[in-house]
Amino acid sequence: MSDVHHQILEELKRIEKEEDVRILYACESGSRAWGFPSKDSDYDVRFIYIRPVEWYLSIYEKRDVIERPISDMLDINGWDLKKALHLFRKSNPPLLEWLQSPISYMEHFSVAEQIRHISPLTFSPKSCMHHYLHMAKGNYREYLQGDHVKIKKYFYVLRPILACAWIERSNTMPPIEFQALVDRLVPEGSQLKAAIQDLLVRKIAGDEMDYEPRINPINEFLEERIAYYDQMASRMETGDGAQDRELDDLFRKALKEVWG
Repeated sequence: MSDVHHQILEELKRIEKEEDVRILYACESGSRAWGFPSKDSDYDVRFIYIRPVEWYLSIYEKRDVIERPISDMLDINGWDLKKALHLFRKSNPPLLEWLQSPISYMEHFSVAEQIRHISPLTFSPKSCMHHYLHMAKGNYREYLQGDHVKIKKYFYVLRPILACAWIERSNTMPPIEFQALVDRLVPEGSQLKAAIQDLLVRKIAGDEMDYEPRINPINEFLEERIAYYDQMASRMETGDGAQDRELDDLFRKALKEVWG
């Protein structure tokens, strides 16, 4: 176990004690989970937690997130299970990504696996595509227009656009790893793939990757795909969503499993 991994576990245990919660699941959610971290990338730790039964038996609305200030390259925050299930019901892509993260720090009790098991019932191609398309359009507009661009931001447009392509092709939640999307969706031997792989090698090696001349094959691909998915997203199926009763049962069973 690395020193950072140990530090993350210690911080999660401290949160459990200070907040009187049980952490059900904790994972890496940022560039380290996506497969293109820089040497100085933060650790973006996300978790799902549950409070004692009495906390939920209240007439008052209470804060349902726990956040810790970013320090020592650690960015740690989490969602209450009830909030997570509300978002899960709406096919929330960040939550669905957490559940398939290749870097898991903690998984206690059976809740995370139960959510994974019913995730096909909640998956909405339309809402997920809108999420990824919105991310791609915003980052493209802010960082990748002009003759010189902030080239490390290519990853933050390529990844959501390839996620849209995965949804179009498979009608399922796309994998979290960037390389898996590239391998499946970008033609082998193409100028586009060569440009992407070159950027990936540089990013992982820790190159500065600040403002440089735009990479035309990637820009052309992104502009065409953004326009295409802008038209397509409105025609996507919404999906039926999970049954509310099933999610209620999951929540109640989680309370019993954790607190007895």
